[in-house]
Amino acid sequence: MDIVKLNNGVEMPILGYGVYQVTPEECERCVADALSVGYRSIDTAQAYYNEEGVGRAVKKSGIAREDVFITTKVWISNAGYEQAKASIDESLRKLQSDYVDLLLIHQPFSDYYGTYRAMEEAYKNGKARAIGVSNFYPDRFVDLAEFCEIRPMVNQVETHVFNQQVEPQKIMERYGARVMSWGPFAEGRNDFFTNETLKAIGEKYGKSVAQTALRFLIQRGVIVIPKSTRKERMIENFNVFDFALTDEDMQEIAGLDQGKSLFFSHYDPEMIKWLVDLVKK
Repeated sequence: MDIVKLNNGVEMPILGYGVYQVTPEECERCVADALSVGYRSIDTAQAYYNEEGVGRAVKKSGIAREDVFITTKVWISNAGYEQAKASIDESLRKLQSDYVDLLLIHQPFSDYYGTYRAMEEAYKNGKARAIGVSNFYPDRFVDLAEFCEIRPMVNQVETHVFNQQVEPQKIMERYGARVMSWGPFAEGRNDFFTNETLKAIGEKYGKSVAQTALRFLIQRGVIVIPKSTRKERMIENFNVFDFALTDEDMQEIAGLDQGKSLFFSHYDPEMIKWLVDLVKK
């Protein structure tokens, strides 16, 4: 397993297992399967409502807590210093752990400055080994990074072959932050799994479209957290360290970049209003 070193020296697996859209009922089983395959990084969030499943699976696995890297995220409804502080403790309770390895702000809405202050405090108190953000576009990332005490170590954003985050990654790296991909398979959009470019390149190495896409991101230094509820797919996604793409392969895949989201834009007022209304209900 390849490791990346965050800007505070904490080491994190470059490949992990994500539990977005994994139901609370099946989360424990899925995480247990992922751990048995060899994954040692698990990504969850308050808004996924499955932190308990992650905690139970890690606890029952017999793997030492320090050998599993757990990420969770503070949701919009818990924004602000006091609410975020309480929610962090609640997440730790659900995860059955005294700390998380990486704590992120899930979305840049409501009082995320207050949220970040609570996270900085959690970091200082040993409740989080690293802190960062998620879904922060470069403008908001720079604003927060310039005015916070502890600079974000990670920014988890939509990153896949059709939205490669090339320029944003350069900005994050200037501030010492790593890009972490959500949706590395674009959730199958744009006919991802039948893409001819990825298919042709993968065939040269006896690899699938999914493995080729993951390898592309990994070689760019992007942290990836593919999700599947099927153990055979978990195994497939894990087996991406026994081959390397050539410069020519990388350039060809780079040509797939459309430079925009396949899901939503934070610059769209209607989308933001929809998301905020969901939280207020």
